[in-house]
Amino acid sequence: MVFDNLLFFASEEVRLVGQFNFPLIYNLVATFLFALTGVILATKRGYDLIGVGIMALISGAGGGLIRDGIFLQNGPVLFIQSPYFILAVFYAILLGSFAYHVIKKFNVIFFTADALGLGIYGIIGAQMSLNLGLGVMAAIIVGFSSAVGGGMIRDVLCTESPMVLSREIYATACIAGGFAYFIMRFFSLADNAAVIISILIIIIIRIISIKMNLSLPKRKNA
Repeated sequence: MVFDNLLFFASEEVRLVGQFNFPLIYNLVATFLFALTGVILATKRGYDLIGVGIMALISGAGGGLIRDGIFLQNGPVLFIQSPYFILAVFYAILLGSFAYHVIKKFNVIFFTADALGLGIYGIIGAQMSLNLGLGVMAAIIVGFSSAVGGGMIRDVLCTESPMVLSREIYATACIAGGFAYFIMRFFSLADNAAVIISILIIIIIRIISIKMNLSLPKRKNA
């Protein structure tokens, strides 16, 4: 019976129509965290104030713009619907700039902020897709793309190899959290519990992969 349920869950015909809308604070926190990683990386690279601001804006808003502007296209992107998103980026610039001399001593701050943003953006993107009636696999793709999008743009603009392509387990953590979320939703776990557990799964996988230097097997040149 359980196996039959999982097969049904995996079917492209499955539609878990979402009845759960995230409070705005989730999006704001994710925007702030990714913007903070942009400030840290830009300051480390020696960018001027304008450059730091641009990196913060792109890092913080990039994932949401990809989600809302490219995939969902359900009206204006969320980032421009509330002034609080700009404030979240502004506060990230202030914190990252004034506290950089402290932050730079602890790489864990950058990676923790990135892991938190990854988890929140991934689950938000997946749930927003459900709210529009998309299927499970489509929702996972949207959640994954919105989670890694801002960080990928950030890394490319700072001439870093994108973490999603070359670093410790990154994309895999987001995908695992997305599948966990849908499984919990499928078996009718409470919405808030499913969200929190799924975000924690992504964060824990990322932190463990960083601490233990874990990565997927890499293709070797012949």
